[in-house]
Amino acid sequence: MAMQWIRLMIVLAVCMLPLSVEGMVRHYKFNVGQRGTLWWHAHILWLRATVHGAIVILPKLGVPYPFPRPHMEQVIILSEWWKSDTEAVINEALKSGLASNVSDAHTINGHPGPIKNCASQGGLNLQVQPGKTYLLRVINAALNEELFFKVAGHKLTVVEVDAAYTKPFNTDTIVIAPGQTTNVLLKANHASGKYLVAASPFMDAPIAVDNITATATLHYTGSLGSTITTLTSLPPKNATPIATTFSDSLRSLNSKKYPARVPIKVDHSLFFTVSLGVNPCATCVNGSRVVAAINNVTFVMPKISLLQAHFFNISGVFTDDFPGKPPVVYDFTGKKQPTNFRTNRGTRLYRLPYNSTVQLVLQDTGMLTPENHPIHLHGFNFFVVGKGQGNFNPKNDTKNFNLIDPVERNTVGVQSGGWTAIRFRADNPGVWFMHCHLEIHTTWGLKMAFVVDNGKGPNESLLPPPRDFPKC
Repeated sequence: MAMQWIRLMIVLAVCMLPLSVEGMVRHYKFNVGQRGTLWWHAHILWLRATVHGAIVILPKLGVPYPFPRPHMEQVIILSEWWKSDTEAVINEALKSGLASNVSDAHTINGHPGPIKNCASQGGLNLQVQPGKTYLLRVINAALNEELFFKVAGHKLTVVEVDAAYTKPFNTDTIVIAPGQTTNVLLKANHASGKYLVAASPFMDAPIAVDNITATATLHYTGSLGSTITTLTSLPPKNATPIATTFSDSLRSLNSKKYPARVPIKVDHSLFFTVSLGVNPCATCVNGSRVVAAINNVTFVMPKISLLQAHFFNISGVFTDDFPGKPPVVYDFTGKKQPTNFRTNRGTRLYRLPYNSTVQLVLQDTGMLTPENHPIHLHGFNFFVVGKGQGNFNPKNDTKNFNLIDPVERNTVGVQSGGWTAIRFRADNPGVWFMHCHLEIHTTWGLKMAFVVDNGKGPNESLLPPPRDFPKC
């Protein structure tokens, strides 16, 4: 498919400029090699709770979808809502050193649906016509919770995730983590009626979650407003089998037109543990604070942009010695965990030569508690070639890797008490964050970055910033 151009006008409030300058307008022009559903969001603390939206990239004119053309399309953004200012919520958590308060409601396109003691207009109303097929572009913009999504009385056909086509399969429930997108076809195969649309939390660890289910209504044209809404059974919040069945069903389309270019030869074989920890804090409750880490490194955000430091060779901002394997090997998911929960702090990056191939195994740990971590990699799509429960065994588990049609994503869940293996090609020079998309974990330091060196010539090299671009 030919590349497409998208021009976005972004209005930024730039704190680094003099206070007399309230804001500025910049035009960003960039080459888009994808088509499908993506999203944009703020990336400072918890501002993305409300500063987010959809990016819908249509196929090139004349190029059809690889599935039946829908009658209409609808963006569905799932999110969370707090009664309090989210900046105050996270600042209080950081001050105390403890976990943050959970949200007060989930939302579907900004509406929670009818909830107790809250004046509401009933939530989102999706109008459909009998016999028509609709494409729902579902985005999870929630800060801290994976969600189940379902429509009463209807099957959903999954056709795309994270702007990559999949082999279609039917399900009555999709599972979607923060940062992920999922496109599904819904056929309005009933004559009339009103049907509940629901988003409820998935959490298979002993961690507090917002248990409020967000609801909307699928309303067939011609049905009376007084028609009783058909309800649906919701999965328990710890319904791991439903989540596992869904993720196991995802496969790349891998057609002649949309091949799955999985790296077969691996240049860098990395093993990253994903964990929580506890570090000393004299001003915090109990004299300690909860932190998070990758390979026991809690990431420290620099005062100068990493990309700026990399491009201009500014020393002292970061080091490129991020460990490719954990410093201590133990039974990562077993009951016997280390007694020392302290982590190391640093701004450490892992350096990759241009066009090198990477296999990265992400291993959950039982430090404090096992938990499902949705890991997002900036700058690249990757292939999810394997996953499993317990500790990753490089000798046995690699034999079962799917190198033919693994699902292609930019955000993947590392299952609670298990591991996930991904592969990608480092063909995008620059500095690229990888982090947990549970915002509380990112805030606690569960992030790192890859620095990808330039290749040969201008087409394989990092472009210089505009002359008037403000510096950090």
